Amino acid sequence: MQPITIITIILSYFLLLIVFSFFVGRKETNDNESFFKGNKQSPWYLVAFGMIGASLSGVTFISVPGWIESSQFSYMQVVLGYIVGYFVIATILLPLYYKLNLTSIYTYLDSRFGNYSYKTGASLFLLSRIVGASFRLYLVANVLQIILFDELGIEFWQTVTITVLLIWLYTFKSGIKTIVWTDTLQTLFMLIALGVTIYHVSGSLDLGGDTLIHFISNSDLSKTFFFDDILSKDYFWKQFISGAFIAIVMTGLDQDMMQKNLTCRSLKDAQKNIFWFTIVLTIVNLIFLCLGLLLTVYAQQNGIDAHKDDLFPVLAKDYLGSGIFIFFLLGLIAAAYSSADSALTSLTTSFSIDILNIEKKYDIKKQVKVRKQIHVLISLILILVIISFKYLINDASVISKLFTYAGYTYGPLLGLYAFGLFTKIKVKDKYVPIVAILSPILTYIISIATAIYSYLKFDFTDCSIAQTKWECAVLFAKNNYYQFGFELLLINGILTFLGLILISRK
Repeated sequence: MQPITIITIILSYFLLLIVFSFFVGRKETNDNESFFKGNKQSPWYLVAFGMIGASLSGVTFISVPGWIESSQFSYMQVVLGYIVGYFVIATILLPLYYKLNLTSIYTYLDSRFGNYSYKTGASLFLLSRIVGASFRLYLVANVLQIILFDELGIEFWQTVTITVLLIWLYTFKSGIKTIVWTDTLQTLFMLIALGVTIYHVSGSLDLGGDTLIHFISNSDLSKTFFFDDILSKDYFWKQFISGAFIAIVMTGLDQDMMQKNLTCRSLKDAQKNIFWFTIVLTIVNLIFLCLGLLLTVYAQQNGIDAHKDDLFPVLAKDYLGSGIFIFFLLGLIAAAYSSADSALTSLTTSFSIDILNIEKKYDIKKQVKVRKQIHVLISLILILVIISFKYLINDASVISKLFTYAGYTYGPLLGLYAFGLFTKIKVKDKYVPIVAILSPILTYIISIATAIYSYLKFDFTDCSIAQTKWECAVLFAKNNYYQFGFELLLINGILTFLGLILISRK
């Protein structure tokens, strides 16, 4: 496909979002009520549909299909756990947020514990979301750079800068009010791309209708439930329970996701939104796994060497035809930027309200001015962090680990909210930041303890010449010792909860 065609597609996509956002916000007065809360007039069904795209980022769009070869459908165990987590959000967290009429959900920590806890919770979110959003945009920008912009002589930093500026352009006026509508459009693009790709690949494999369903259900790659090995990271109860807590912290305790819910007209509408969002998200994740199975089988049957995160991009670009590549490109951009635009808005909201306290310090006119400045500042920070990934770190494994470590910061949020909601104990507020720092550190130490133990105890005379001692010990640990997975989040939260008990007031 010619580069000019790809550029035209990308520019047309962003032009559509900009025009769409203009019509959504044309009657708005550019005030903070619209930017932060959407005037609490968002239809719940639009919020529910748009949240699908925000939940399924570009990382999911590329990675979930690539997991099938090594993990089969085990990810569905996590997704089923999400259902429990979203039930907790709808019945416990949303009533709390609506009762307190919150703009930032972290304001709750101020009323429950004090200012140190409040700032700690908001800072944890800011750190996690900046690193997370930057990592997701980095992956997509890198794909676009490889398939298009390198050939045109456009530098990576230019790609990133233009991309973030385009996102700023269609969010700067009405913020979350615009996001609710544009995310709906982007989710639609992503699901169309998903459906068209499945239709094409299943046709290439001579599968259709009942035959397709029978083929997927009878494939060894579609094994979903794993109860046989408690040591494995794929063990059902480990993934199911972890899924529940992942949903609670990465949706219910995340300003990015909750800000959309708080734009609904009422608590009842917000709860309906979560209910239908849960159903649709579960189905969409299952469809992504089915796509991964079909792509894996297609690659195997045609002798194509494409695995993991390379599976979908390589097949779409080189083997499935230009039409599928266009849909892949649109789906990838939609999945990535529906997550990025809401992140930019929520980061602006949290920094303005939680860190700068603009609602308490300034009059309404000054609040709008400061919010606009923060919106620009957050955009620049995202650009700088993404560029630093490319030019300063430039190691995919290191960046991926950095993204994983940022996820550790959700554990203290889980502990703080659980302690606040289920106890009446007061704490020494000034010590909360110390607990929030130590808990992730202890969690990380626990996570590597098995590998260290196996390394110290293992008889290295059993290793082959081709293996290093560390590789041999890690392989032995995977087969003989407990493997930590998503449940590290729960451990992190428990350690925070215990730490809060230790600093409680008498």
